[in-house]
Amino acid sequence: MNKIKLLIGALLISATAWAQQTPNIVFILADDLGYGDLGVYGQKLIRTPNIDQLAKEGVKFTDFYAGAPVCSPSRSVLMTGQHTGHTTIRGNMTKQGGKPGNKGNKTIYRANLAVNDFTIGNLLRESGYTTAMAGKWHLDGYDSLATPIHRGFDYFSGWLISYPETYANGYWPTQRYVNGTTVSIDKNKNEAKGYYADAITTDEALDFLTKQKNTKKPFMLMVNYNNPHSPLDAPDNSAYADKEWPESMKTYASMVHNLDQNVGKIKKYLVDHDLKNTIVFFCSDNGARSEGTKKLTEVAEFFNSGGELKGYKRDMYDGGIRIPMIVWAPGLLPAGKVDHIPGYFADIMPTFAGIAKSKVKYQSDGTNILSFAGAKKEPAKPRFLYWEFFENGFEQAVRYGDWKAVKRAGKLELYNISKDIGEKNDVAAQNPAVVKTIETYLTTSRTESPFWPLN
Repeated sequence: MNKIKLLIGALLISATAWAQQTPNIVFILADDLGYGDLGVYGQKLIRTPNIDQLAKEGVKFTDFYAGAPVCSPSRSVLMTGQHTGHTTIRGNMTKQGGKPGNKGNKTIYRANLAVNDFTIGNLLRESGYTTAMAGKWHLDGYDSLATPIHRGFDYFSGWLISYPETYANGYWPTQRYVNGTTVSIDKNKNEAKGYYADAITTDEALDFLTKQKNTKKPFMLMVNYNNPHSPLDAPDNSAYADKEWPESMKTYASMVHNLDQNVGKIKKYLVDHDLKNTIVFFCSDNGARSEGTKKLTEVAEFFNSGGELKGYKRDMYDGGIRIPMIVWAPGLLPAGKVDHIPGYFADIMPTFAGIAKSKVKYQSDGTNILSFAGAKKEPAKPRFLYWEFFENGFEQAVRYGDWKAVKRAGKLELYNISKDIGEKNDVAAQNPAVVKTIETYLTTSRTESPFWPLN
C-alpha cells in the first residue's frame, strides 16, 4: 500500500511539474485527408496504427472543423484565428485583384497573407517561443515576400507558390525553399525519384527537433504534409501489394500509410529524446477528394473517405469541412478521451495562447479548446462557427450547437447534425425560430473583402 501511495505521489508531482513548464507544440497537418480515412474514425481498409495510437493516448475530437473546404482559406483561418468572413484569404483564387501567376496554361490571381496579418507564428514568437514550419505554406500567393519567415516564423523549409521550382515536380521536387533561399534536391534531378516530398518534410522536422532538444526555450513546430493530396503518387505501394485492388486504390492507401509512418517517426523522436513536454496536434486541412474527377471520386468512394458525412472537398456540407482532430499530451490530457464539443481552425490561436500562457494581445473568432490551458472547464455553451466560400457562387455555412446550416443561392438549409450526421433531412421549415436566429447572425458574420466582393 505504501509503495502504491509513493508511486501515485511521484506521478502527481511529475504531472504538476510538467504542467508548470511551458509546453512545446508540434502541429501536424495532413492535406485532403478525409474524416473517415483513419482507423480511429472508422476506416476499415487503410492501416493507420500510429495516428490511431495518438488518439488512444490522447483526445479525439469528433466535431472539429477546418477553416474552409479548400486549402488556402482554411490555412488562412488556421494562421490568423479569423474565420472566412474576416480572414484575408477566402479562396484559392481571387474574384478580383490579387497578384497574377501561372497555373498550368492559365493565368490566375491569388491573394496572400498581408504584412499586418497577425499569425500564430507572431503570437508564439512574441510569447517567447522559437517558431518553425516544414512543408506546405500555400499562403504566399504569388508574393515572394509573404513566406512564413515574413509572417512570424523563425525557420521555414518547404515549398511555395511564389517559387514554382519548389513544387514543379509534385512529390519529387528538385528545389526546396530554406530560410530565404532555394537549395537543390539532387536525388530528384533528371526526373529521378529519390527523395519523396513528405520524407523531406519529416527529415526537416526531425532536424529542427534535434537542434531544440537541449535548449530551454519552448518551440512551436508546424509539420505540413502533402499526403494524401493529388496526384496519386506514393513512394511505393508495397504496404498493399497483396490486395486485389485497382492500382489507384493501392496508391492512395499507400499515401495515407506513408503519412501515418511519418507521424509515427515524429512521435517516436519526441518520446525517445525525452521531449515529453510537448503537445502534438494532428488534423487535416479540409475534406477528402482533391478534385472532382472520376478517378479520385472512385478512390474516395472505395475507401469511404468521408465516413457518414455528406460531400467532399469544396462542399460546405460536413464532408468538405469536418476533419479528424487529435491532441496528444501525456500528463496533461486523459488517454482515450472523446470530445464532442464543436470546434474549428479559428480556435487554434486562442488555444496556443492558452498553452503558452501568453500575455500578447490578438484578435480571434475562436476560443481555447483545451481546459488545462486556461479554458473554461464547464461544458461549452453553443456558439456560432462560420464559413463562406465562393467557387460555386457565394455560399455560407454555420454550426450552432447541434444545428448545421448551409445557405446556397439565397436558400437556407437546416440540419440537426446530432440526429442527421449525413445532412440528409432539411428541417428548416419545421424550425423557423432556429432559422431566424441563424439568419440574424449571418447579417453580422462577415466583413467585405476586396478580393472576394459579393457584387
